[in-house]
This record gives sequence, structure tokens and C-alpha cells, in this order.
Amino acid sequence: MKKKLIYIFSLVLLITTACDDLLDRPSLTEMNDDNYWTSESNLRLFSHGFYANYFVGYNSSWGSDYAPLRGYHFSDDFSTTGKQPSFETQAPATRASTSENVDMLTTYAGPSWNFAWVRKANVFLERIDQMKEGAINEEAYNHWSAVARFFRGYEYSRLVSVFGDVPYYDKVIQDAEQDLLYKDRDDRTMVMDKVYDDFVYVMANMRSSDGDPQYLNRYVAASFISRLMLFEGTWQKYHLNNTEKAKKYLELAVSAADYVMASGNYQFSSDFRSLFGSQDLSSNKEVIMYRHYDGSLEITHHIASYSNLTEGQGRAANLALAKAFICNDAKPYQLSTLENADVLSLQYMMTTRDPRFEATFWEAPKRESSTLLYACKFIDREGVKLYGSIYPPMYSSNSNTNDAPVMRLAEVVLNWVEAKAELATMGGAAVSQADIDASINAIRSRPLDNEAIEKGVQKTAPLLLANLPDDPDRDPDVSALLWEIRRERRMEFVFEHSRLLDIKRWKKLDYMKSSENPDIMRGIWVDFETEFPEWLVPEKEGVLHVEKEDGTIITYDGTNADQLVGYYIPENISDRDPFTDRVYLAPVGNAQISEYMDKGYKLSQTPGWE
Repeated sequence: MKKKLIYIFSLVLLITTACDDLLDRPSLTEMNDDNYWTSESNLRLFSHGFYANYFVGYNSSWGSDYAPLRGYHFSDDFSTTGKQPSFETQAPATRASTSENVDMLTTYAGPSWNFAWVRKANVFLERIDQMKEGAINEEAYNHWSAVARFFRGYEYSRLVSVFGDVPYYDKVIQDAEQDLLYKDRDDRTMVMDKVYDDFVYVMANMRSSDGDPQYLNRYVAASFISRLMLFEGTWQKYHLNNTEKAKKYLELAVSAADYVMASGNYQFSSDFRSLFGSQDLSSNKEVIMYRHYDGSLEITHHIASYSNLTEGQGRAANLALAKAFICNDAKPYQLSTLENADVLSLQYMMTTRDPRFEATFWEAPKRESSTLLYACKFIDREGVKLYGSIYPPMYSSNSNTNDAPVMRLAEVVLNWVEAKAELATMGGAAVSQADIDASINAIRSRPLDNEAIEKGVQKTAPLLLANLPDDPDRDPDVSALLWEIRRERRMEFVFEHSRLLDIKRWKKLDYMKSSENPDIMRGIWVDFETEFPEWLVPEKEGVLHVEKEDGTIITYDGTNADQLVGYYIPENISDRDPFTDRVYLAPVGNAQISEYMDKGYKLSQTPGWE
């Protein structure tokens, strides 16, 4: 199977770059649009063109779009030296693209104003329709239609998450159809109702198995549907106050996740670190879909290299994230009765916090991190032991070969329990202890690897509805249950796809303002005299700063090294530019608005960006 998947991704470049040629003009070979659509194997081959765009994994070579660690580093969880990266402050000159290359707007965690993938999905659907009579049977027709509709729904979900209202197309638009080509944006909810219809069709018609578990199948699709419908359901609730639509989308998120969970195909049988550093995820029962890499075929990436303790992490985990990790007695550190739980140095946090803390971060402050908190989540245990020596290709440069989990059970169960908890606030059934046991507590029951056990790491106690922690940092408008569900996501998905999209859909982007959340401007607790004596040099006078527990700032002056104990303040750190609620959605480019005007049409600008 690994070789099949490598073949899929090797073909992606050929397929995506040749797609327009294949569909729009006669081929120079015998394969062209007139004779290609003749068999199910050709449909499968065409579908592979979507894989690298939606199942990115660790990307490839030096690519970072939609890749963990290197692509997802803009949120309240991560900080840097100097001025913090900002949201847009004005509409861009241009934003359109027609390329099928993977592209990502980092500050929106989604694609640019690009409808090439919508068109590709619609082309696929229309060609499948042409094959219905004779070339494929009804079962195959239903399956491949579901595949195409899944990708169309996925793309529209991403576009809507970035721009809100977007023009909706359910067919291939010809050049002469100017009124359609230049129609204005359709209402977000109308678009997402169409996406909902596509996803319902997928759940009813896609094969549960297409010959190999790593081909797109109903379990994989359902997992992503749970993600995308959770996003839209909570957006409808918190941004649009549309309870009816919120319920509709959240109910589909629940049923899609139910389908995966009830199958019995997946389970929490792996330690956390092995999900990300393994050279072979084929036997990992938590992984629903993964991307395999193979150095011999030059299918590699660079994400492990940036977890190897040597490469710098300019965008690094901050104090706000570190404080959010639950203690292993299932209480926030302020309420925990564990010895030294309230001492926020890595020495004690490694053994008092949920095991994911130790599996995510290095055990001591590292100068290679801008906050001194270094993430080594995306490399195996052996890789970090080579620090200070020569790394083999699997741990260096862009020649990494550890597999990437594309979708895993933990996300499905967290999507499921959050959707159920949100539905309960709108008249649905209350979340039960059995629901918590099947989701959060199942995750907490993951096995620990031997190295973690030797360090004294312990599993986190179960979350109990009868004894929910009352976190003193909890937002007053969020229930204790939802707060703990959100915390679980935050611990689970550090540097993955989730955090920025989560705080956007919850309408909590204010977490990214230091005036509201000063801990985003701080790093981990450090004792410079003990841990970094080499920094105590004249060049660092007036540069090194720490903050004491009481908020006092200590600046190194050459004589006070013994006082440099506290939360590290990254060098020259300053807040990002002020922003307003308009940044929840991205503006379109001025050139695109002008292009519409030149054709006699109007393209509306995103509200707030006019």
C-alpha cells in the first residue's frame, strides 16, 4: 500500500499541472478528454489529483502550506522575538489565483480567492455523469460522484472559512457565460447548505472501502465532514446567531463522527509521540489516513528537521499555551494538589502535566526556540538523541521520511463531543459521562511509551462530569464543560491545523491581543544563571529580561544574574498591530473588484474591508 500512496503523490504534479491541457485542448498523445473517461481505473487516477491538495500531511520537500509546525504557527499559542506577526491591515492589491498548486493564507489557515479546485470537482462530476450509461455501473457511479462531491464540499468549506460569502458553482462555467463567471458572492449559509447536501450524499453513497484503507473512503470522508461541519455549526452559532443552521450542521458533524467511531476499525493503541515520528503508520490503529514518505523515491519533507533541537523555531509555543495544559490529576495547575504543580518550570511540568506536554516539548529550555520552549513533537525519540552530532537524512534538511497522520481518531472523537456539547446548549440531549468516556477519557487512556514512563510521566485522570474543574482562567461566557473540551483540543493539536480555526469559529480572536492575554508575550520559566550562563555577557546587558510571578520585570545589567529567574521575555518583543473583528474574514483583492467593474459587474468586498 505504501508504494500505491507514493505513486498517488508522485502523479499529483503531473495530473494537476496537466489538468487544464487534458480538459481544454486535444492532447498530443492518445489520452484526451474524448477517450479518457472510459473506465473506473481512469476515474481513480483522476481523483489522485486532489490528494496532495487536501491530504497534505507534512507537505513535501521544503513546502510548508497546511503542514504542521511550519505552516500553522499563527495563533494565540505561538510567539516570536520582535514584533508579533499581524493580521492584514488593508485589502490586498490582488488575491486571485487559478493555479492548482497548494496555496495557503497563513493568517486565515485557508486558500486564496481561487476556484480552480471547484472547477476541477465540477469537471469530474460532469464526466462521471457522461459515463453513467455503459462505462460504469450504478454502484460505481454513486461512489465516484460522492468522491467528486466530497472534494467540492471540502473546497467550498475552506473558501467560506476564509472569505464568508463566495460565488457558488455546481457546474463547469464556459467562457461565454459572463453573467455566471462574474456573478457576485452568494450568501455563506446558502453555500454551506449546498455543501451540506454534498456531504449527505457522500455519507450515503461513498464506499466504505475502495480496495485499500488509504484510498478515500467513507470513513476518511466522514472524519473530515465532522471537522468541517463542526466549524460551520459553531460559526453559525457564535457569529450569525443562527440556531437553526447551527443545529443542522452540528447534527451532521455528530452523525459523521458516529459512523467512524461505531465502526470499531480504529482505537487508541499508540503512544502520542509515535503518531508523528514513525517511519511507518500503516499498523497504527488510531490513524484513519496518513501520508507515507520514502527517501528512495525522493518523496520527503522537512518537518522533522525543525523538531531536531538544532533547527531554530522562530515561531514557538508561549506561556499561555504552556499554562493551558491540564495537570495529570485532571485539574488546572492553580487547583492541582500535585506537588510542584504550581511551579511553572519545565523540570516539574514534564511530570505534573498531561503526558502530551512531555511528548510535545523538550524537557529543558532551548535557546533555539524564540520562547525557550522547544517543540519536538514531529520527530521520533531517537532523532532528538542525536543533538550535537551529525543527523542522518531522515532527521535533517528536507530529506525527512517519517509518516504524517492526515486524519486520526482523536480529532473525530473531539469533534463529536464538542458538537454534542454545543447541541446541548440549543435544546439537544445533555452530554453524558459515557460520551466523555468515549472521547476525552479514551484519549487520556492512550498508552505511554517507555521513555515517558522512565521520566515519571503519568496518564491524566479521567474527566468527570460530576466534578468538572472550575478553571479560574475560564471565560465567563463558556461553560465548564465546553472549556474542558476546548482545552483538550488545544493540548492535542499543538502546531497542527486546529488552533487558529478554533478561536475564529468560537469568536475568540481577542486571545491574540496581549492587552487581553499578556501571557502570549512570555516564554517559559528560566533560571539564566543555572540554565544559560553563557548568555550572561556584556552584549546581553539591557537585552535579557524576565518577569517575576508578581509581574516585576528584571533586566540584566551585568551584576544581577542571580535575579534573572522568571518567565522569559523574548528579545525586543512587541505586540502585533491592532485589529478588529473584520479580520475574522479575509478581503478580496482590489484587482478582482476592478476586473468585475471592467466587465460591467460588481464583486462585493468583504464586510469591514470596503
